[in-house]
Amino acid sequence: MNSALLLEVKDLSKEFPGTRALNNVRLDVRRGEVHGLCGENGAGKSTLMNIVGGVFPATGGSMIFDGKAFNPRNPKDSQDSGISFVHQELCLCPHLSAAENIFIGRLPNKGGKINFKKLYEDADAVLQTLDANFSSKTLVSNLTVSEQQLVEIAKAVSLNCKLLILDEPTSSLTDKETVKLFQVVKELKKKGISTLFISHRMKEVFEICDRVTVLKDGSYVGCMNISEITHEDVIRAMVGRDLGELYPDKSSKIEEDKFLIKVENLSGDGFENIGFTLKKGEILGFAGLVGAGRSEVMRGLCGIDPIKSGEIYLNGKKQRFKRYRDAVKKGICYLTEDRKNSGLFLQMSIAKNIASANLEAVSKYGWIVKNREYSMSEKYVKALSIKIPGLSYPISNLSGGNQQKCLIGKWLSTDPKVIIMDEPTRGIDVGAKREIHNLLRALCEQGVGVIIVSSELPEIIGVADRVAVMHEGKLAGFLQGENISEENIMKLASGASLSMASGVS
Repeated sequence: MNSALLLEVKDLSKEFPGTRALNNVRLDVRRGEVHGLCGENGAGKSTLMNIVGGVFPATGGSMIFDGKAFNPRNPKDSQDSGISFVHQELCLCPHLSAAENIFIGRLPNKGGKINFKKLYEDADAVLQTLDANFSSKTLVSNLTVSEQQLVEIAKAVSLNCKLLILDEPTSSLTDKETVKLFQVVKELKKKGISTLFISHRMKEVFEICDRVTVLKDGSYVGCMNISEITHEDVIRAMVGRDLGELYPDKSSKIEEDKFLIKVENLSGDGFENIGFTLKKGEILGFAGLVGAGRSEVMRGLCGIDPIKSGEIYLNGKKQRFKRYRDAVKKGICYLTEDRKNSGLFLQMSIAKNIASANLEAVSKYGWIVKNREYSMSEKYVKALSIKIPGLSYPISNLSGGNQQKCLIGKWLSTDPKVIIMDEPTRGIDVGAKREIHNLLRALCEQGVGVIIVSSELPEIIGVADRVAVMHEGKLAGFLQGENISEENIMKLASGASLSMASGVS
Protein backbone atom coordinates (compact mmCIF):
# COMPACT_ATOMS: atom_id res chain seq x y z
CA MET A 1 0.00 0.00 0.00
CA ASN A 2 1.35 3.39 -1.05
CA SER A 3 1.40 5.57 2.09
CA ALA A 4 0.12 8.50 0.01
CA LEU A 5 -3.08 6.57 -0.73
CA LEU A 6 -6.03 6.72 1.65
CA LEU A 7 -8.37 4.43 -0.27
CA GLU A 8 -7.37 1.73 -2.74
CA VAL A 9 -9.97 -0.34 -4.58
CA LYS A 10 -8.71 -3.36 -6.52
CA ASP A 11 -10.64 -5.38 -9.12
CA LEU A 12 -13.99 -4.75 -7.43
CA SER A 13 -17.00 -6.56 -8.90
CA LYS A 14 -20.67 -6.60 -8.01
CA GLU A 15 -23.37 -8.85 -9.37
CA PHE A 16 -27.10 -8.51 -8.85
CA PRO A 17 -29.57 -11.12 -10.14
CA GLY A 18 -29.20 -10.99 -13.91
CA THR A 19 -26.88 -7.96 -13.87
CA ARG A 20 -23.15 -7.40 -13.48
CA ALA A 21 -23.07 -3.84 -12.15
CA LEU A 22 -19.29 -3.63 -11.62
CA ASN A 23 -16.57 -5.48 -13.47
CA ASN A 24 -13.04 -5.41 -11.95
CA VAL A 25 -13.20 -1.71 -11.09
CA ARG A 26 -10.17 0.18 -9.74
CA LEU A 27 -10.02 3.40 -7.75
CA ASP A 28 -7.46 5.11 -5.56
CA VAL A 29 -7.89 8.27 -3.53
CA ARG A 30 -4.87 10.10 -2.13
CA ARG A 31 -4.74 11.66 1.28
CA GLY A 32 -5.96 15.25 1.22
CA GLU A 33 -7.09 15.29 -2.41
CA VAL A 34 -10.41 16.03 -4.08
CA HIS A 35 -11.01 13.13 -6.45
CA GLY A 36 -13.72 13.25 -9.12
CA LEU A 37 -15.78 10.23 -10.16
CA CYS A 38 -17.53 10.54 -13.52
CA GLY A 39 -19.55 8.35 -15.84
CA GLU A 40 -22.88 8.21 -17.61
CA ASN A 41 -26.05 7.20 -15.79
CA GLY A 42 -25.66 3.47 -15.14
CA ALA A 43 -21.86 3.53 -15.30
CA GLY A 44 -21.58 2.03 -11.80
CA LYS A 45 -20.70 5.10 -9.73
CA SER A 46 -23.47 4.64 -7.17
CA THR A 47 -22.84 0.91 -6.89
CA LEU A 48 -19.16 1.51 -6.21
CA MET A 49 -19.89 4.17 -3.59
CA ASN A 50 -22.50 2.01 -1.90
CA ILE A 51 -19.89 -0.73 -1.52
CA VAL A 52 -17.33 1.71 -0.11
CA GLY A 53 -20.04 3.14 2.13
CA GLY A 54 -21.01 -0.30 3.46
CA VAL A 55 -24.54 -0.32 2.02
CA PHE A 56 -23.95 -3.70 0.39
CA PRO A 57 -20.98 -6.06 -0.08
CA ALA A 58 -18.89 -6.60 -3.18
CA THR A 59 -19.04 -9.86 -5.11
CA GLY A 60 -15.30 -9.86 -5.71
CA GLY A 61 -12.14 -7.80 -5.33
CA SER A 62 -10.63 -6.04 -2.33
CA MET A 63 -10.27 -2.65 -0.67
CA ILE A 64 -7.64 -1.05 1.54
CA PHE A 65 -8.46 2.02 3.62
CA ASP A 66 -5.97 3.96 5.71
CA GLY A 67 -3.42 1.17 5.40
CA LYS A 68 -5.73 -1.67 6.46
CA ALA A 69 -7.82 -4.26 4.66
CA PHE A 70 -11.33 -2.86 4.41
CA ASN A 71 -14.51 -4.91 4.12
CA PRO A 72 -17.48 -3.01 5.63
CA ARG A 73 -20.55 -5.07 6.43
CA ASN A 74 -22.82 -2.08 7.00
CA PRO A 75 -22.71 1.75 6.84
CA LYS A 76 -21.63 1.96 10.48
CA ASP A 77 -18.47 -0.03 9.69
CA SER A 78 -17.53 2.53 7.03
CA GLN A 79 -18.43 5.42 9.31
CA ASP A 80 -16.36 4.01 12.18
CA SER A 81 -13.40 3.63 9.80
CA GLY A 82 -13.58 7.31 8.85
CA ILE A 83 -15.75 7.35 5.71
CA SER A 84 -18.79 9.63 5.56
CA PHE A 85 -21.23 9.47 2.67
CA VAL A 86 -23.40 12.52 1.92
CA HIS A 87 -26.05 11.19 -0.46
CA GLN A 88 -27.78 13.26 -3.11
CA GLU A 89 -30.99 12.75 -1.13
CA LEU A 90 -29.99 14.05 2.30
CA CYS A 91 -30.56 11.72 5.26
CA LEU A 92 -31.62 14.05 8.06
CA CYS A 93 -34.41 14.17 10.63
CA PRO A 94 -36.31 17.39 9.78
CA HIS A 95 -38.11 17.61 13.15
CA LEU A 96 -34.82 17.66 15.06
CA SER A 97 -32.32 20.50 15.46
CA ALA A 98 -29.11 20.75 13.47
CA ALA A 99 -27.19 19.85 16.64
CA GLU A 100 -29.25 16.72 17.27
CA ASN A 101 -28.72 15.63 13.67
CA ILE A 102 -24.96 16.21 13.86
CA PHE A 103 -24.56 14.12 17.01
CA ILE A 104 -27.44 11.70 16.51
CA GLY A 105 -26.64 8.43 18.28
CA ARG A 106 -23.86 10.21 20.22
CA LEU A 107 -25.80 12.82 22.19
CA PRO A 108 -23.88 14.02 25.30
CA ASN A 109 -25.68 13.24 28.53
CA LYS A 110 -25.48 14.27 32.11
CA GLY A 111 -27.18 12.31 34.87
CA GLY A 112 -29.01 10.16 32.34
CA LYS A 113 -30.41 13.18 30.47
CA ILE A 114 -29.30 14.91 27.28
CA ASN A 115 -26.85 17.68 28.08
CA PHE A 116 -28.25 20.25 25.65
CA LYS A 117 -25.82 22.96 26.75
CA LYS A 118 -22.82 20.84 25.73
CA LEU A 119 -24.67 19.53 22.64
CA TYR A 120 -25.24 23.02 21.25
CA GLU A 121 -21.74 24.20 22.19
CA ASP A 122 -20.09 21.24 20.45
CA ALA A 123 -22.33 21.51 17.40
CA ASP A 124 -21.81 25.26 17.07
CA ALA A 125 -18.05 24.70 17.27
CA VAL A 126 -18.17 22.23 14.38
CA LEU A 127 -20.45 24.46 12.31
CA GLN A 128 -18.14 27.40 12.94
CA THR A 129 -15.25 25.52 11.33
CA LEU A 130 -17.45 25.27 8.21
CA ASP A 131 -18.32 28.98 8.36
CA ALA A 132 -22.03 28.23 8.83
CA ASN A 133 -24.22 31.26 9.50
CA PHE A 134 -27.02 29.54 11.43
CA SER A 135 -27.40 28.30 15.01
CA SER A 136 -27.17 24.60 15.79
CA LYS A 137 -30.49 25.00 17.64
CA THR A 138 -32.30 25.61 14.33
CA LEU A 139 -34.69 22.88 13.22
CA VAL A 140 -33.45 21.16 10.07
CA SER A 141 -36.86 21.72 8.45
CA ASN A 142 -36.19 25.46 8.66
CA LEU A 143 -32.83 25.26 6.86
CA THR A 144 -32.17 25.65 3.14
CA VAL A 145 -30.90 22.68 1.14
CA SER A 146 -27.34 24.03 1.22
CA GLU A 147 -27.55 24.54 4.99
CA GLN A 148 -28.85 21.00 5.42
CA GLN A 149 -25.88 19.83 3.38
CA LEU A 150 -23.58 21.65 5.80
CA VAL A 151 -25.25 19.77 8.65
CA GLU A 152 -24.40 16.48 6.90
CA ILE A 153 -20.80 17.61 6.40
CA ALA A 154 -20.62 18.82 10.03
CA LYS A 155 -21.73 15.35 11.11
CA ALA A 156 -18.89 13.87 9.05
CA VAL A 157 -16.32 16.27 10.53
CA SER A 158 -17.52 15.50 14.07
CA LEU A 159 -16.89 11.81 13.36
CA ASN A 160 -13.25 12.56 12.51
CA CYS A 161 -13.96 11.77 8.87
CA LYS A 162 -10.95 10.94 6.69
CA LEU A 163 -12.85 10.52 3.42
CA LEU A 164 -15.97 12.50 2.55
CA ILE A 165 -18.10 11.18 -0.32
CA LEU A 166 -20.29 13.81 -1.99
CA ASP A 167 -22.85 12.41 -4.45
CA GLU A 168 -24.06 15.06 -6.92
CA PRO A 169 -23.79 17.65 -4.12
CA THR A 170 -24.69 20.68 -6.24
CA SER A 171 -27.79 19.28 -7.96
CA SER A 172 -30.14 21.32 -5.73
CA LEU A 173 -27.87 24.29 -5.03
CA THR A 174 -27.75 27.78 -6.48
CA ASP A 175 -24.49 29.11 -7.94
CA LYS A 176 -23.85 31.08 -4.75
CA GLU A 177 -24.46 28.03 -2.58
CA THR A 178 -22.16 25.96 -4.80
CA VAL A 179 -19.35 28.48 -4.30
CA LYS A 180 -19.88 28.16 -0.52
CA LEU A 181 -19.76 24.36 -0.70
CA PHE A 182 -16.52 24.43 -2.67
CA GLN A 183 -14.98 26.73 -0.06
CA VAL A 184 -15.86 24.15 2.59
CA VAL A 185 -14.33 21.32 0.52
CA LYS A 186 -11.13 23.33 0.06
CA GLU A 187 -10.90 23.99 3.81
CA LEU A 188 -11.35 20.27 4.51
CA LYS A 189 -8.57 19.57 2.01
CA LYS A 190 -6.23 21.88 3.93
CA LYS A 191 -6.92 19.77 7.02
CA GLY A 192 -5.94 16.59 5.16
CA ILE A 193 -9.49 15.31 4.65
CA SER A 194 -10.03 13.68 1.23
CA THR A 195 -13.20 14.20 -0.80
CA LEU A 196 -14.64 11.89 -3.43
CA PHE A 197 -16.73 14.15 -5.65
CA ILE A 198 -19.36 12.48 -7.86
CA SER A 199 -20.75 14.78 -10.53
CA HIS A 200 -21.93 15.03 -14.13
CA ARG A 201 -20.98 18.69 -14.30
CA MET A 202 -17.66 19.06 -16.05
CA LYS A 203 -17.16 22.68 -15.03
CA GLU A 204 -17.38 21.75 -11.35
CA VAL A 205 -15.15 18.69 -11.69
CA PHE A 206 -12.43 20.84 -13.26
CA GLU A 207 -12.89 23.59 -10.69
CA ILE A 208 -12.65 21.52 -7.52
CA CYS A 209 -10.93 18.19 -8.32
CA ASP A 210 -7.25 17.21 -8.48
CA ARG A 211 -7.81 13.96 -10.38
CA VAL A 212 -10.79 12.21 -11.94
CA THR A 213 -11.63 8.53 -12.41
CA VAL A 214 -14.02 7.58 -15.22
CA LEU A 215 -16.29 4.52 -15.25
CA LYS A 216 -18.26 3.21 -18.21
CA ASP A 217 -20.75 0.32 -18.26
CA GLY A 218 -19.55 -0.85 -14.85
CA SER A 219 -15.89 -0.95 -15.87
CA TYR A 220 -12.84 1.18 -15.12
CA VAL A 221 -11.78 3.42 -18.01
CA GLY A 222 -8.97 5.42 -16.49
CA CYS A 223 -7.73 7.98 -13.96
CA MET A 224 -6.47 11.37 -15.16
CA ASN A 225 -4.85 14.45 -13.66
CA ILE A 226 -7.15 17.43 -14.08
CA SER A 227 -4.20 19.71 -14.86
CA GLU A 228 -3.29 17.61 -17.90
CA ILE A 229 -6.69 17.16 -19.59
CA THR A 230 -9.70 19.03 -20.99
CA HIS A 231 -13.47 18.64 -20.63
CA GLU A 232 -13.48 16.84 -23.97
CA ASP A 233 -11.01 14.24 -22.70
CA VAL A 234 -13.32 13.27 -19.84
CA ILE A 235 -16.43 13.23 -22.01
CA ARG A 236 -14.62 11.13 -24.63
CA ALA A 237 -13.63 8.63 -21.92
CA MET A 238 -17.23 8.42 -20.75
CA VAL A 239 -18.74 7.71 -24.17
CA GLY A 240 -18.13 5.65 -27.29
CA ARG A 241 -19.93 2.39 -27.70
CA ASP A 242 -21.06 0.40 -30.72
CA LEU A 243 -24.81 0.70 -31.16
CA GLY A 244 -24.80 -2.47 -33.26
CA GLU A 245 -28.21 -3.53 -34.58
CA LEU A 246 -30.17 -2.66 -31.47
CA TYR A 247 -31.95 0.18 -33.19
CA PRO A 248 -34.18 0.45 -36.27
CA ASP A 249 -33.38 2.71 -39.21
CA LYS A 250 -34.09 6.40 -38.75
CA SER A 251 -37.06 7.99 -40.49
CA SER A 252 -36.79 9.15 -44.09
CA LYS A 253 -40.34 10.56 -44.17
CA ILE A 254 -40.25 13.47 -41.75
CA GLU A 255 -42.70 16.21 -42.77
CA GLU A 256 -40.73 19.32 -41.87
CA ASP A 257 -43.69 21.70 -42.09
CA LYS A 258 -46.28 19.55 -40.32
CA PHE A 259 -46.17 19.86 -36.52
CA LEU A 260 -48.11 17.38 -34.42
CA ILE A 261 -47.15 19.35 -31.31
CA LYS A 262 -45.85 22.88 -30.92
CA VAL A 263 -44.85 24.21 -27.51
CA GLU A 264 -44.02 27.86 -26.87
CA ASN A 265 -42.43 29.38 -23.74
CA LEU A 266 -43.67 26.63 -21.42
CA SER A 267 -42.74 27.20 -17.77
CA GLY A 268 -43.49 25.27 -14.61
CA ASP A 269 -41.82 23.82 -11.52
CA GLY A 270 -38.33 22.73 -12.63
CA PHE A 271 -38.34 24.23 -16.12
CA GLU A 272 -38.80 27.57 -17.89
CA ASN A 273 -39.33 29.00 -21.36
CA ILE A 274 -39.35 25.63 -23.12
CA GLY A 275 -40.13 25.69 -26.82
CA PHE A 276 -40.05 22.81 -29.31
CA THR A 277 -41.99 21.09 -32.07
CA LEU A 278 -42.73 17.46 -32.81
CA LYS A 279 -42.83 16.92 -36.57
CA LYS A 280 -44.92 14.25 -38.24
CA GLY A 281 -42.81 11.21 -39.00
CA GLU A 282 -40.06 11.85 -36.43
CA ILE A 283 -39.15 10.53 -33.02
CA LEU A 284 -38.07 13.42 -30.81
CA GLY A 285 -35.69 12.57 -27.97
CA PHE A 286 -35.22 14.53 -24.75
CA ALA A 287 -31.81 14.11 -23.13
CA GLY A 288 -30.12 15.67 -20.12
CA LEU A 289 -28.73 14.85 -16.72
CA VAL A 290 -30.86 13.69 -13.81
CA GLY A 291 -32.70 16.74 -12.48
CA ALA A 292 -32.48 18.71 -15.73
CA GLY A 293 -36.28 18.97 -15.94
CA ARG A 294 -37.04 16.55 -18.78
CA SER A 295 -39.83 14.62 -17.06
CA GLU A 296 -41.22 17.79 -15.52
CA VAL A 297 -41.68 19.31 -19.00
CA MET A 298 -43.56 16.23 -20.21
CA ARG A 299 -45.78 16.11 -17.12
CA GLY A 300 -46.57 19.80 -17.56
CA LEU A 301 -47.29 19.29 -21.25
CA CYS A 302 -49.82 16.55 -20.40
CA GLY A 303 -51.57 18.41 -17.59
CA ILE A 304 -50.32 16.00 -14.91
CA ASP A 305 -48.54 18.89 -13.19
CA PRO A 306 -49.64 22.53 -13.46
CA ILE A 307 -47.85 24.94 -15.77
CA LYS A 308 -47.22 28.58 -14.95
CA SER A 309 -47.22 29.94 -18.49
CA GLY A 310 -46.78 29.02 -22.13
CA GLU A 311 -48.79 27.70 -25.06
CA ILE A 312 -49.42 24.16 -26.34
CA TYR A 313 -50.70 23.39 -29.84
CA LEU A 314 -51.89 19.99 -31.05
CA ASN A 315 -52.24 19.70 -34.84
CA GLY A 316 -52.31 23.49 -35.03
CA LYS A 317 -55.04 23.97 -32.41
CA LYS A 318 -54.29 25.70 -29.13
CA GLN A 319 -54.89 23.50 -26.08
CA ARG A 320 -55.30 24.03 -22.36
CA PHE A 321 -55.10 20.88 -20.25
CA LYS A 322 -56.27 21.41 -16.68
CA ARG A 323 -55.70 17.75 -15.86
CA TYR A 324 -54.22 14.65 -17.44
CA ARG A 325 -57.65 13.34 -18.47
CA ASP A 326 -58.06 16.37 -20.75
CA ALA A 327 -54.79 15.55 -22.56
CA VAL A 328 -55.77 11.88 -22.98
CA LYS A 329 -59.12 12.86 -24.49
CA LYS A 330 -57.31 15.05 -27.00
CA GLY A 331 -54.93 12.22 -27.90
CA ILE A 332 -51.77 12.80 -25.83
CA CYS A 333 -50.66 10.06 -23.45
CA TYR A 334 -47.68 9.83 -21.10
CA LEU A 335 -46.01 6.56 -20.11
CA THR A 336 -44.35 7.06 -16.75
CA GLU A 337 -40.78 6.01 -16.04
CA ASP A 338 -42.02 4.26 -12.88
CA ARG A 339 -44.31 1.63 -14.35
CA LYS A 340 -44.53 -0.41 -11.14
CA ASN A 341 -45.67 2.37 -8.82
CA SER A 342 -47.60 4.69 -11.11
CA GLY A 343 -48.07 2.90 -14.44
CA LEU A 344 -49.54 -0.52 -13.70
CA PHE A 345 -51.84 -2.19 -11.18
CA LEU A 346 -49.49 -4.99 -10.20
CA GLN A 347 -52.00 -7.15 -8.33
CA MET A 348 -54.60 -6.94 -11.06
CA SER A 349 -54.84 -9.10 -14.17
CA ILE A 350 -53.14 -8.46 -17.47
CA ALA A 351 -56.53 -7.89 -19.11
CA LYS A 352 -57.64 -5.31 -16.54
CA ASN A 353 -54.35 -3.44 -16.86
CA ILE A 354 -54.49 -3.17 -20.64
CA ALA A 355 -58.14 -2.10 -20.59
CA SER A 356 -57.77 0.35 -17.69
CA ALA A 357 -57.05 3.46 -19.79
CA ASN A 358 -60.18 3.06 -21.94
CA LEU A 359 -62.90 1.67 -19.70
CA GLU A 360 -65.65 3.25 -21.80
CA ALA A 361 -64.76 0.90 -24.66
CA VAL A 362 -65.18 -2.21 -22.50
CA SER A 363 -68.20 -1.13 -20.44
CA LYS A 364 -71.98 -1.14 -20.77
CA TYR A 365 -74.27 0.85 -18.50
CA GLY A 366 -71.29 1.54 -16.25
CA TRP A 367 -70.31 -2.12 -15.85
CA ILE A 368 -67.22 -3.74 -17.37
CA VAL A 369 -68.13 -6.44 -19.88
CA LYS A 370 -65.57 -9.20 -19.51
CA ASN A 371 -65.76 -10.33 -23.14
CA ARG A 372 -65.01 -6.77 -24.32
CA GLU A 373 -62.18 -6.45 -21.82
CA TYR A 374 -60.62 -9.70 -22.97
CA SER A 375 -61.13 -8.89 -26.65
CA MET A 376 -59.38 -5.53 -26.34
CA SER A 377 -56.53 -7.00 -24.30
CA GLU A 378 -56.05 -9.91 -26.68
CA LYS A 379 -55.78 -7.44 -29.58
CA TYR A 380 -52.79 -5.67 -28.06
CA VAL A 381 -51.19 -8.82 -26.68
CA LYS A 382 -51.06 -10.13 -30.26
CA ALA A 383 -50.12 -6.82 -31.86
CA LEU A 384 -47.22 -6.25 -29.45
CA SER A 385 -46.15 -9.93 -29.22
CA ILE A 386 -46.54 -9.91 -25.43
CA LYS A 387 -45.61 -13.22 -23.86
CA ILE A 388 -48.22 -14.06 -21.20
CA PRO A 389 -49.46 -17.23 -19.46
CA GLY A 390 -53.04 -15.97 -19.78
CA LEU A 391 -55.05 -12.76 -19.65
CA SER A 392 -56.34 -13.50 -16.15
CA TYR A 393 -52.86 -13.75 -14.58
CA PRO A 394 -51.55 -10.89 -12.40
CA ILE A 395 -49.37 -8.56 -14.43
CA SER A 396 -46.74 -8.81 -11.68
CA ASN A 397 -45.95 -12.32 -12.99
CA LEU A 398 -44.56 -10.90 -16.23
CA SER A 399 -40.99 -9.87 -17.02
CA GLY A 400 -40.09 -6.20 -17.09
CA GLY A 401 -40.14 -6.13 -20.87
CA ASN A 402 -43.58 -7.69 -21.13
CA GLN A 403 -44.90 -5.39 -18.41
CA GLN A 404 -43.65 -2.43 -20.45
CA LYS A 405 -45.37 -3.77 -23.55
CA CYS A 406 -48.61 -4.07 -21.57
CA LEU A 407 -48.22 -0.45 -20.49
CA ILE A 408 -47.80 0.54 -24.15
CA GLY A 409 -50.85 -1.54 -25.09
CA LYS A 410 -52.84 0.14 -22.32
CA TRP A 411 -52.28 3.57 -23.84
CA LEU A 412 -52.52 2.45 -27.47
CA SER A 413 -56.07 1.40 -26.64
CA THR A 414 -56.92 5.11 -26.36
CA ASP A 415 -55.92 5.62 -30.02
CA PRO A 416 -53.36 8.36 -29.22
CA LYS A 417 -52.12 11.03 -31.61
CA VAL A 418 -48.95 11.52 -29.54
CA ILE A 419 -47.29 9.06 -27.19
CA ILE A 420 -44.65 10.23 -24.70
CA MET A 421 -42.44 7.57 -23.17
CA ASP A 422 -40.32 8.39 -20.13
CA GLU A 423 -37.36 5.96 -19.84
CA PRO A 424 -39.02 3.52 -22.29
CA THR A 425 -36.64 0.60 -21.68
CA ARG A 426 -35.54 1.06 -18.07
CA GLY A 427 -34.99 -2.23 -16.27
CA ILE A 428 -35.60 -4.54 -19.23
CA ASP A 429 -33.31 -6.87 -21.15
CA VAL A 430 -31.61 -6.17 -24.46
CA GLY A 431 -33.98 -8.30 -26.51
CA ALA A 432 -37.07 -6.54 -25.16
CA LYS A 433 -35.39 -3.18 -25.68
CA ARG A 434 -34.95 -3.91 -29.36
CA GLU A 435 -38.60 -4.92 -29.71
CA ILE A 436 -39.78 -1.73 -28.05
CA HIS A 437 -37.48 0.42 -30.17
CA ASN A 438 -38.85 -1.22 -33.32
CA LEU A 439 -42.39 -0.68 -32.01
CA LEU A 440 -41.76 3.02 -31.46
CA ARG A 441 -40.47 3.39 -35.00
CA ALA A 442 -43.49 1.51 -36.36
CA LEU A 443 -45.87 3.79 -34.45
CA CYS A 444 -44.06 6.81 -35.81
CA GLU A 445 -44.39 5.53 -39.40
CA GLN A 446 -48.11 4.98 -38.80
CA GLY A 447 -48.50 8.67 -38.02
CA VAL A 448 -48.37 8.58 -34.22
CA GLY A 449 -46.18 11.28 -32.70
CA VAL A 450 -43.44 9.84 -30.49
CA ILE A 451 -41.39 11.61 -27.81
CA ILE A 452 -38.93 9.68 -25.68
CA VAL A 453 -37.16 10.82 -22.52
CA SER A 454 -34.14 8.70 -21.74
CA SER A 455 -31.03 8.77 -19.57
CA GLU A 456 -29.41 6.14 -21.80
CA LEU A 457 -27.48 8.09 -24.42
CA PRO A 458 -27.10 5.14 -26.82
CA GLU A 459 -30.91 4.80 -26.79
CA ILE A 460 -31.43 8.49 -27.52
CA ILE A 461 -28.86 8.36 -30.34
CA GLY A 462 -30.13 5.09 -31.77
CA VAL A 463 -33.87 5.90 -31.70
CA ALA A 464 -34.35 9.67 -31.99
CA ASP A 465 -34.36 11.56 -35.29
CA ARG A 466 -33.80 14.81 -33.41
CA VAL A 467 -32.66 15.44 -29.83
CA ALA A 468 -33.55 18.26 -27.45
CA VAL A 469 -30.95 18.55 -24.69
CA MET A 470 -31.85 20.11 -21.34
CA HIS A 471 -29.60 21.68 -18.73
CA GLU A 472 -30.88 22.87 -15.36
CA GLY A 473 -34.48 23.43 -16.45
CA LYS A 474 -33.71 25.06 -19.79
CA LEU A 475 -33.21 23.86 -23.34
CA ALA A 476 -29.49 23.88 -24.05
CA GLY A 477 -29.89 23.10 -27.73
CA PHE A 478 -31.09 20.70 -30.42
CA LEU A 479 -29.08 18.10 -32.31
CA GLN A 480 -29.95 16.22 -35.47
CA GLY A 481 -28.36 14.08 -38.15
CA GLU A 482 -24.64 13.44 -37.73
CA ASN A 483 -24.45 15.94 -34.88
CA ILE A 484 -26.33 13.53 -32.58
CA SER A 485 -23.46 11.99 -30.61
CA GLU A 486 -22.79 11.11 -27.00
CA GLU A 487 -20.03 13.70 -26.86
CA ASN A 488 -22.22 16.53 -28.14
CA ILE A 489 -25.13 15.57 -25.88
CA MET A 490 -22.88 15.46 -22.83
CA LYS A 491 -21.40 18.85 -23.67
CA LEU A 492 -24.82 20.47 -23.85
CA ALA A 493 -26.16 18.54 -20.85
CA SER A 494 -23.26 19.67 -18.67
CA GLY A 495 -23.69 23.34 -19.59
CA ALA A 496 -20.88 23.64 -22.15
CA SER A 497 -21.44 25.55 -25.38
CA LEU A 498 -21.54 23.78 -28.70
CA SER A 499 -21.30 25.80 -31.89
CA MET A 500 -22.88 23.08 -33.98
CA ALA A 501 -25.93 22.84 -31.71
CA SER A 502 -28.83 24.23 -33.71
CA GLY A 503 -31.63 26.08 -31.98
CA VAL A 504 -34.19 24.43 -34.23
CA SER A 505 -37.66 24.45 -32.74
